[in-house]
Amino acid sequence: MVPVLKRLRVDPFLVMILATVGIAALLPARGAVAHGFSTATVVAIGLLFFLYGARLSTREAIRGLTHWRLHGTVVLATFVLFPLLGLLIQLVPTSVLPAELKLGVLFLCCLPSTVQSSIAFTSVARGNVPAALCAASLSNLLGIVITPLLTGLLLSSQGGLSGQAVVDVALQLLAPFVLGQLLRRWVGDWIVRNKKYLQVVDRGSILLVVYVAFSEGMVEGIWGRLSLGALAALIGTCVVLLAVVLSITWFVPRRFPREDRITILFCGSKKSLASGLPMAGVLFAGGQIGLLVLPLMLFHQIQLMACAAIAGRLARQGAPAEPVPA
Repeated sequence: MVPVLKRLRVDPFLVMILATVGIAALLPARGAVAHGFSTATVVAIGLLFFLYGARLSTREAIRGLTHWRLHGTVVLATFVLFPLLGLLIQLVPTSVLPAELKLGVLFLCCLPSTVQSSIAFTSVARGNVPAALCAASLSNLLGIVITPLLTGLLLSSQGGLSGQAVVDVALQLLAPFVLGQLLRRWVGDWIVRNKKYLQVVDRGSILLVVYVAFSEGMVEGIWGRLSLGALAALIGTCVVLLAVVLSITWFVPRRFPREDRITILFCGSKKSLASGLPMAGVLFAGGQIGLLVLPLMLFHQIQLMACAAIAGRLARQGAPAEPVPA
């Protein structure tokens, strides 16, 4: 099954998420069971961000700042360009794209970049892999603070988020992350050695968030409000958003060496599903979460398919070429 998904460039983990959505649709959690799942989700998210803090080498991220022009460009693309485009998307009429989906697009625009896929695609395209490692790690480190602040600022102005939710992030995400950083000296090596087992925590917490979010959506009947036309509009919005960012992150940094341009292209154009879903579980409450995270789930798969094609094309064209991402 997995080899087939790889040939089709479908993320197997996304298939697991979609399967969880299906289970939530057929067997949504209710009453005391829903409360138990919600409590487990809070604990799992706290543990997840503790592990993030314990894994991430702050020293390596700070050392990577010596290539400040490259990292600054990635940060600007991730936390300035994307949010500005997200605000423009809010101008789309609600008759075309419902308000919850527009807020979901704005939320995904506030998220940090991915780590694993950014590095993998940079490597395939023969880019600057060490710089990609530093840029993606720095993006996630900054995202712990910047994403909640951006989300609170932008979504509260759109009526989608309360100030208390930002405080909740500090308690539920930032505190475990800082604790992980403080204890990294003692537990970091053990976590790195056992990362294949700890991946269960990563993915398990995300699947819990998805199940709880979509269960609440089913119980409150929000999915009846999503038409096929709105879904098609959302897919089109995600495709256009990614195409615009890919074009800007490739053509604007023309003065960078080719290897660095490739790094900027892949690190500056992606959004992290692994960070986004747990953050959504803390920031948002009620059945609205299902619709708010749907843009992120779609964008995640679209970016994987598009970047896989671009990485292969860049690798084939070689150093002298001036490719146009498409």
